[in-house]
Amino acid sequence: MLTACGGAGPPDEASTKDSGGSDEDSLAVVAAFYPLAYAVERVAGDRVELTTLTAPGADPHTLELSPGDVRTVAEADLVVYSGGMQAPVDSVVHATRDVHALDVAPLLDLKRTGAGVDEEVSDAEGTPHPVDPHWWLDLDRYAVAAGVIADELSLLDPAGADAYRRGAEALAGDLGELAAEYEDGLAQCRQQIVVTSHEAFGYLTDAHGLVQVGISGLAPEAEPSPARMADIAAVVREHDVDTVYAEVILGSQLAETIASETGARVLVLDPVEGITSASPGSNYLEVMRSNLEALRDGQGCS
Repeated sequence: MLTACGGAGPPDEASTKDSGGSDEDSLAVVAAFYPLAYAVERVAGDRVELTTLTAPGADPHTLELSPGDVRTVAEADLVVYSGGMQAPVDSVVHATRDVHALDVAPLLDLKRTGAGVDEEVSDAEGTPHPVDPHWWLDLDRYAVAAGVIADELSLLDPAGADAYRRGAEALAGDLGELAAEYEDGLAQCRQQIVVTSHEAFGYLTDAHGLVQVGISGLAPEAEPSPARMADIAAVVREHDVDTVYAEVILGSQLAETIASETGARVLVLDPVEGITSASPGSNYLEVMRSNLEALRDGQGCS
């Protein structure tokens, strides 16, 4: 059984689908947000009872934990989180005695952020993360995370080790196929600059020779200043960027503002931070394939 905490919202695959793992012998696993929940689901199947702390449609960057959420963390057999992504989760894990937690972030060689993605754009204000926490948009890192989760579950449930290994290998295979589609689909693109609502796509753009320019920084709740908005608009005009990307959870206001000032159009590029009924797909793989089609269209790839 998979459930979600952290507020109301339309159901998503990871938070509502009954996996059949609700018997007393199932491991109680808490995942901090959707990409981790999807990885756990693919790795463990019905061997665990999975709870996702971030509700569908909620921004994981601004998660607030209720007393019930804290209790769920304390009672879990395993908490899977990404340190530096959600400060409340970090705090609860560190403050809870005897909690068994897996922080995947230190194991994924995360990329440190620089002063800016483009010298023509002023620094994003208020970015609280010393590294880019959006590692799940790197397909290779996501496969590594699945393997790490499988290893940790195997320590807690040795009888399920083979099943966890097979689950991780199956997900890695799907990610490998998707990576090949991205490599082929983004091999020849007219436009290299990718203007996004927030700086979630650095791993993805770096992998394919593209340059991300985020309207907001790594943390989308940090409102861009008028100076930064002007800088973004100037880059769009100077480099003939004809597409600006919005997000489902964040909405399109920032992208629409830049588009209205520059004559660009708006497409959806989803950072897969959560799945809602408005998402361009019902799970991680579907949304990432939708992202590929959006990039091929918006960047003029052939």
